[in-house]
Amino acid sequence: MKRVLAVLGVLLGLLAVTQPAQAAPVTRYPGTVWHDTSGNVIQAHGGGITKVGGTYYWLGEDKTDGSPFQNIKCYSSTDFKNWSFVRNVLTRQPSGDLGPNRIVERPHVVYNSSTRQFVMYMHIDNSNYSERKAGVATSSSVCGAYSYRGSFKPLGHDSLDDNLFLDGSTAYLLSEDRTNAKLQIYRLSPDFLGVAALVKTLPQYESPTMVKIGGTYYLFGSHLTGWSTNDNQYATATSLTGTWSTWRSFAPSGTNTCNSQTTSIQPITGSGTTGYVFMGDRWNSGNLSDSRYIWQPLGISETTVSIACRDSWTVDTATGVIR
Repeated sequence: MKRVLAVLGVLLGLLAVTQPAQAAPVTRYPGTVWHDTSGNVIQAHGGGITKVGGTYYWLGEDKTDGSPFQNIKCYSSTDFKNWSFVRNVLTRQPSGDLGPNRIVERPHVVYNSSTRQFVMYMHIDNSNYSERKAGVATSSSVCGAYSYRGSFKPLGHDSLDDNLFLDGSTAYLLSEDRTNAKLQIYRLSPDFLGVAALVKTLPQYESPTMVKIGGTYYLFGSHLTGWSTNDNQYATATSLTGTWSTWRSFAPSGTNTCNSQTTSIQPITGSGTTGYVFMGDRWNSGNLSDSRYIWQPLGISETTVSIACRDSWTVDTATGVIR
């Protein structure tokens, strides 16, 4: 009997060792300086997060030396707090769209399961923002070296602030059309490398992002006030091509969206539930490298969403619970 118990004890010990560690709840402090696991300030502005397996990958703009393009950086995390720098997935080139004194903003990534490629879209421009194009890059891994495939104007329209939205296997480009003063929603081609059709034209908002919760689409955007913040708004619909609700604020009135601008909405899907996180940027026009990240829990009640300007909150990526 003692031998059996001893063997069981060894087996249980081995089982405990081989079980994957579960992420514990962590606390986020919006607006503070966030460092990666090597102690360096995180530079991932205007970006978004792509989850692969149990790991979150955060890609965004490197503003270390100000506005001109430097790098698109990628960080990884399993707990949504401790982010490890992986690599620069796009870097400055000697010339061309990614050359010196170029604007490369708001990189967002979706995965194409047919081509097995991660596809990135971004805003491409010159220093006076007169080109207004969408750029495309691809990689076989989310945090790999991306191959730049060039830029274009979607169906001839301006493209400034942009984002991507994946609805099943269909991808959409959300793009601010400055000349026509509209927010455009385009359906991408099956390989995601080009635009197939314009599916909806909406009032002009920049920094768009969209999430689908249940059968409802929630579209968020910012008024156009340069680097300064404003009360961002959102609208809802049950079909991308259908009738959208009136636009309304989702942060406390007068807080200018907790003094930030919408970047993305990130689902946190765990064993018990799915929570949602509002991701925003607090741009510091005088020192863009010190722009801060304003992430807040997104409250959901039927077709109404809201954020409060909290100094801290806790997320458990294992369960999906956000408090």
